[in-house]
Amino acid sequence: MNKTIFFSVGEPSGDQHAARLIRSIAKRASGVKCRGFGGEQMRGAGCAVDLDLTEHAVVGILEVLPKLRDFFRFADQAEAIFAGGGIDAVVLVDFPGFNWHIAKRAKKYGIPVYYFCPPQLWAWAAWRIKKMKATVDHVLAVLPIEEEFFSGHGIPTTFVGHPFFDAVGEAQLDRALMDRLELSASHGRTVAVLPGSRGHEVHRNWPIMLDAIGQLSARYPEVRFAVAAYREKHLAFCKAEFDRAGVDLPIDFYMGATSEIIHHADCAMMVSGSVSLELMARQTPAAVLYRVGRFLYAFGKCVVKVDSMTLPNLMQKSADVAIGRGCKSADERVFPEIVSVGNPAKASSFLVETLGRMLGDSEYLAGKRRQLGYLNEQYAKPGAADRAADKVIDLLSQSAAVESTQRAA
Repeated sequence: MNKTIFFSVGEPSGDQHAARLIRSIAKRASGVKCRGFGGEQMRGAGCAVDLDLTEHAVVGILEVLPKLRDFFRFADQAEAIFAGGGIDAVVLVDFPGFNWHIAKRAKKYGIPVYYFCPPQLWAWAAWRIKKMKATVDHVLAVLPIEEEFFSGHGIPTTFVGHPFFDAVGEAQLDRALMDRLELSASHGRTVAVLPGSRGHEVHRNWPIMLDAIGQLSARYPEVRFAVAAYREKHLAFCKAEFDRAGVDLPIDFYMGATSEIIHHADCAMMVSGSVSLELMARQTPAAVLYRVGRFLYAFGKCVVKVDSMTLPNLMQKSADVAIGRGCKSADERVFPEIVSVGNPAKASSFLVETLGRMLGDSEYLAGKRRQLGYLNEQYAKPGAADRAADKVIDLLSQSAAVESTQRAA
């Protein structure tokens, strides 16, 4: 099968998922070539990356506005590629604000569009379903609720499962690093600290986390805090803020060690994101934080239709989990969470109280792990990338057959 697929991927996590999909496609159809917008993970998987779009990942209208001109230029670049011919399909991964434009321009040239890790319209933007229906030929759903939602609106959809569970299942933990983590916490416990995968997330949330670490350390002096940075510049910022604070705290900084730290930790404080699925898969309880500006918070209150920002919490609700198992409250989420707006003191106190309970109440912590174990049984099934690859190849074959019939006619 001699085909070329164009990928459009703008998030660091999407870069990982697309890379895994690209490898799965290559194993099944060696003649398929991949190119497009993505990041280093996709390049490493053999994709010809025309633009590193992951460097431009943004969230919220206030972050998007300064880059609008760049994004329109990127969309023009994609259209020039489509106009040149030779693209047989477009695969979009998350990043809907930009990928709507890619889908629209692909359809202009009659190129089929498939959406892997689709936008969560069921949660916050159901009114955009018409746009989805007009520009997307097939959805590769990663959550059961997505299959029900998109199929219910007449969009062909296949549930393939979430690729994050592939990543966890395939991860080879660095034993040397694990030994270092064991050594650093040889006299106590470890709390993983995950300050986010985007620069603005780290800048907004790390100061709150650092304040909470100071308070938790005073209560539990035997606990060490392992900070997992996603990029070197994030690591540098966290270290600089720590140095500027001038406090002596049991913090260790790591780069490229997220999986090892999550696996090793007793519990975690994290910025909301898809990494919550790895915490779920590794059954590491966590407190979730996400700090937003007042405008984005007010906008979100108007449009968001779900009562949680954390995927395992939504899975928990969907699966009708028996919430009270081993926990103090029958209505408690598997991952306690807070959206921080305005004065950060409330968010800091939330982290201190929630993680303090995990560190101080072994029954509560064990109950959280049981909840996570139940969710894993329901949802953490590997093989999403392979199932998605099978479907993409099948769709390409169907498209080729239709073209052949049309030419014959």
